Amino acid sequence: SPYLLPAYFDSVDLSDYVKKPILSREGANVTVVENNKYITHTEGVYGEEGFIYQQLAPLPNYDGNFALIGSWVIGQEAAGIGIRESEQLITDNKSRFVPHIIMD
Repeated sequence: SPYLLPAYFDSVDLSDYVKKPILSREGANVTVVENNKYITHTEGVYGEEGFIYQQLAPLPNYDGNFALIGSWVIGQEAAGIGIRESEQLITDNKSRFVPHIIMD
């Protein structure tokens, strides 16, 4: 899909990527790499199942706040979005969150 970032089970062909556990919660055990250089990471207890490597899509920075939009699609229809914002590059369970519902 043109709306999803490419993701792989290894980072061989990526120089800008986010390494994420296959199973995890809210930014735990995430590593950000840009131009093949380590940028930041978060700690956590996840990763036993392995990791995926997703192409990095830099988040916008608004006065020191990084914003991330998550979306939900049900049956090819937009159902909702959530805006998560943090002062850290990797959003976590302490990030601000505002859910939105999409109605007819």
